[in-house]
Amino acid sequence: MKKDLHPKVNTVVFKDISCDFQFLGNSTLTSKETVKWEDGKEYPLIKVEISSASHPFFTGKQRLLDTEGRVDKFKKKYATSAK
Repeated sequence: MKKDLHPKVNTVVFKDISCDFQFLGNSTLTSKETVKWEDGKEYPLIKVEISSASHPFFTGKQRLLDTEGRVDKFKKKYATSAK
């Protein structure tokens, strides 16, 4: 096998910023931020916006989607009553 062909895989902590959930995993990503894990060691911290702890498929909670158009919302918000 060729040397230096594959990226280095590191143990990192992924943090879901939407629900403050963290888990330890392996990734080729690196970060300058570090966090101390439960085992007392420091690992690079990778912040993610969504994980299995916050995704509607895994949680069973569906988010209500706004079906009203943006223009209609603007008109409704800033409508003035003409007398």
